[in-house]
Amino acid sequence: MPNNVEKMSTNYSPNFDLVKRSKKNIKYLIFHYTGMESDKLAIGKLTNFNSKVSCHYYIDKNGKLIQLVPDLYNAWHAGKSYWRGNKLLNNSSIGIEISNPGHEGGYKDFKKKQIKCLIKISKILIKKYKIKKQNILGHSDISPLRKKDPGEKFPWKLLANKKIGVWHKLNFRESNKLRGKEINIENIFFLKKLNKFGYFINTSKKNELKKIVISFQRRFRPELIDGKIDKECFEIIKTLISSKK
Repeated sequence: MPNNVEKMSTNYSPNFDLVKRSKKNIKYLIFHYTGMESDKLAIGKLTNFNSKVSCHYYIDKNGKLIQLVPDLYNAWHAGKSYWRGNKLLNNSSIGIEISNPGHEGGYKDFKKKQIKCLIKISKILIKKYKIKKQNILGHSDISPLRKKDPGEKFPWKLLANKKIGVWHKLNFRESNKLRGKEINIENIFFLKKLNKFGYFINTSKKNELKKIVISFQRRFRPELIDGKIDKECFEIIKTLISSKK
């Protein structure tokens, strides 16, 4: 348990695996939004045995940090998931839930107090478990066919500037020139690059492929989320792969 985050409280959930894992097995940090209208309802669900869901840390609407499951136990937050050849990421990740009603409940901007808290706890966890920046992900990255969180309002670029996660190298002017412009390549070429970056491409269904592209856009091109592959999307994924270490 981090010991230098101000005013962290505990509200332990019964929803975790009883077998303790080793510190070296923690490789991923996964961000979620709650998708519920209040902290009371969200914490109630995350601590209810019948819900079968939980997380390690919860950030409420006022930016207060609550620990629900100790780090060295698998919390049930990722579900069916994949990233870079790894499946079922509960086994190797720490999950952080942030209070927000989500897309189904009137999706809101995350509050500054929440992001400030998130930055603090993330930096502690990254240092403690030596989590690589490319392994800091959203729920929609690891489960794009099922999930939308933390969504397009989540400040990925700001976090990347704090060395939490990754961001692309295109500047605003370059992005505007390329946005919406068709590319003369097969879509499969772009999808192969997405797969190389980490996304799981294991479908030929157009509606499912569109969801994966939308997940990518939510994170790296939130200004236009249409599921269409344009020159901007292609250049973004190229810079992400070239900068991957």
